[in-house]
Amino acid sequence: MTDLLTTLEDYRWRFTEAAAAYDGSTSRATDLEEVTASYSRLVTDVRHEADFLRLVREDAPGTAQLVHDLRARSARCAGVVEKYRALRLLDDQDHLSGYFDNVEGCIDEEFGALAPTAGASVLLVGSGSFPMTLVNAARRTGASVAGIDIDAEAVELGRRVVARLAATAPAPLEVALEALPLEELPFTKGATHVVFSSTVAVKYDLLDALHPLTRDDVVVAMRFGDGLKSLFNYPMRDVDPDRWRLVDTIRRPDQVFDIALYEKPGAPS
Repeated sequence: MTDLLTTLEDYRWRFTEAAAAYDGSTSRATDLEEVTASYSRLVTDVRHEADFLRLVREDAPGTAQLVHDLRARSARCAGVVEKYRALRLLDDQDHLSGYFDNVEGCIDEEFGALAPTAGASVLLVGSGSFPMTLVNAARRTGASVAGIDIDAEAVELGRRVVARLAATAPAPLEVALEALPLEELPFTKGATHVVFSSTVAVKYDLLDALHPLTRDDVVVAMRFGDGLKSLFNYPMRDVDPDRWRLVDTIRRPDQVFDIALYEKPGAPS
């Protein structure tokens, strides 16, 4: 357990340094990508789970702050890694040929039997700089898609990435990205499917606020991480049963986040 504590304290320092080094270029990209990849392996390694839970349970001085800092700083760094990836693509440092064959964040896996089809409207909260979940949904299903993010730089990079990918897409690709609150986005009221990024700190507050803004049959995929994975994600929380009903939990042992699916009580089945 002492070894894990030392390792986590080291990651806190490395994430702090790496995030501070971001200057709008890719000059320090490799360092942060290596740290993030290594951290991802740690939080998905079940051999550390018992030590982490014991660490939290014993609540030694500074432990709660360490967990809070790691969650916040790793989330910040995940956003910077996306920016590096976007910048590389826009600078022609990445080849485009594989993007449509190997798009990440399969929308079918996120929603299971409730996955969107043609005619659906998918909203991603915390869309970041490289919104491949939305690109995937648009291409695979023909759904209308939109994303929001509080990071204006990420939104602008995301728009440029979509435009770059659209130039070589086999069919028209339309992805709307905005730096707007949920309540100010016209797309919200018609969304059939909503995805929350796991690194959005206030995602459950936003879920509560989303209830009166959305259709009765909306389906919400909440990315989250509990236990060891909570070091890289904001965890699952209880919801108001009068507003939302948990209908499924999709566990993905080899992935950094899991997925909770919510519907409104009384939603048509």
